[in-house]
Amino acid sequence: MPRRLYTDPWVCCTSLICLFFLLILQSTLAFGGPMQNDPNGFEGIPWGATFSETDTFVKVEDTGRSQTYELKAGAPTLGTAKVDSMRFVTSEGKFARVTVRYQGKATHDQIIAYLQSLYGPLDRTPGQIAGGPVKFFSWTGFETDVNLRYETGTDRGIIFFESQELRRKMSDSNNSPTVF
Repeated sequence: MPRRLYTDPWVCCTSLICLFFLLILQSTLAFGGPMQNDPNGFEGIPWGATFSETDTFVKVEDTGRSQTYELKAGAPTLGTAKVDSMRFVTSEGKFARVTVRYQGKATHDQIIAYLQSLYGPLDRTPGQIAGGPVKFFSWTGFETDVNLRYETGTDRGIIFFESQELRRKMSDSNNSPTVF
């Protein structure tokens, strides 16, 4: 008769919990760092500026406290990279956020290089988690936060350029879409 190994339930439970956390840790990769040059806005438009439809912008959504605008002319670009969309969001009429969506590994690499040229290098300290289907990149300034999320499986990215002060107001109003 074969001998059955005795397995302590606590050892099994601990092993499963460790495996679970290991899998979670491998699923994301985050790089961040302080912003070297905080622009206090986006592309020359300061946070908190009054925003309305002009020759450059058209309103695409109005939810009362929050309005969303897009560029009227041509395909939007971020640096030299062509992006799928670029939306400018206001909170109570004040410029608060830009959301940029893009696709493709080459576009992602161009955007990362562009953002590092503007805001400084990413912190790639040895020993950080390597690999995973979702990567996060961020730069934090005194007035501005830049957060990029890139899904390697679908080669899609989304970037939020946000006013730290006005982000709190937008979060309070629940008008901040963050999904693809």
